Amino acid sequence: MNEHVATAQAPTQSLPRLLLTGAQMLFVAFGALVLVPLLTGLDPSVALFTAGIGTLVFHGVTRVTVPVFLASSFAFIAPIQGSVANFGVPATMGGLMAAGLVYVAISQAVRMKGTAWLHRLLPPVVVGPVIMVIGLALAPVAVSMATGETSDHIDYGPALLLSMASLLVTLVLAVFGRGLLRLVPIMGGILVGYAMALMMGLVDFAPVREAAWLAMPAFTAPSFHWAAILFMIPVAIAPAVEHIGDMIAIGSVTRKNYLEKPGLHRTLLGDGLATSAAALFGGPPNTTYSEVTGAVTLTRAFNPKIMVVAACCAIGLAFVAKLGAVLQTIPGPVMGGIMTLLFGSIAVVGMNTLVRAGHSLTAPRNLVVVSLILVFGIGGMQFGGGQFTLQGVSLAALVGIVLNWVLPGAEEEN
Repeated sequence: MNEHVATAQAPTQSLPRLLLTGAQMLFVAFGALVLVPLLTGLDPSVALFTAGIGTLVFHGVTRVTVPVFLASSFAFIAPIQGSVANFGVPATMGGLMAAGLVYVAISQAVRMKGTAWLHRLLPPVVVGPVIMVIGLALAPVAVSMATGETSDHIDYGPALLLSMASLLVTLVLAVFGRGLLRLVPIMGGILVGYAMALMMGLVDFAPVREAAWLAMPAFTAPSFHWAAILFMIPVAIAPAVEHIGDMIAIGSVTRKNYLEKPGLHRTLLGDGLATSAAALFGGPPNTTYSEVTGAVTLTRAFNPKIMVVAACCAIGLAFVAKLGAVLQTIPGPVMGGIMTLLFGSIAVVGMNTLVRAGHSLTAPRNLVVVSLILVFGIGGMQFGGGQFTLQGVSLAALVGIVLNWVLPGAEEEN
């Protein structure tokens, strides 16, 4: 029934609501979107531009059917840092283009083999806890932002006040808001938190004063070197596994099976082409954003056209240097307070996946699979090192898949 409701609501959504909700989705993604280029030495304006281009490419391939926004992938932070140090930015972009083509190859394998094998490979006992890991593994990031650990000039007390005020406003609007107000709880939380930060003198406007009104992002063309390509290609395997969990997560929210329609081969192809397109301009690889999935869960904004609006806003924002600088002045604790709710929403989606499946979680087989996925994914377990490290969501998904494959079926135990 929810699927029919979501489908029915999409065509009747007014243009002002579409624009407002799309802008809100960009607000949600903005903090993490620009964090990756800031950590890796890339240009944040280029990351905004390539996030918009990548999202449009994805929706072009999937025919605007999946309500997701693509932006800077955290999985590539360490590899990009290492590659830039050893090979330079242009060669790193060449390696990232090749990594995107790995997604394309995987998508064609899925297209030829179909998706029936996915149901055996990824049953709810694997999918549910993996989705929980996607949300809960990010929880320390949200808490660090909320308590001021990521902000040099904001102490613990003011940071906690800002983050909790932003969270409270978001909660009130999400639960008690009516009409248009219920569609903008996140934007409301950001605006109130930002206003409080202004009154407390915690907003640094120096970047705004120094920025021009309009400026071309510092695009970087890729160059191709085998060493950089071979360095980067193995990294693509882990986010490809994570992509499946992301598609199932957003499908659990909207009650649609995106692995069947538009098809996992199309979503993987869209993600791969988006990553290659981003590298073509000098931006970080793209991935579907869990923050935005959390926002979709909270606002029930299932219309994929909202993400197209967000993508167009990101592209426009990339050229408005002054406006981009203003957004970068939003204090970290304001975003951190809201993200504590968003990441928790993802975990709840995973719990709901397990509950709806109706399997006994105390059965030894299910207990082992769920427990190890959660502990390996959230606890920081990692395998490998140097050029290729498997950890976090990717490791959790791989552990779940292997255990589900080698352990005897649950029906033998019941």
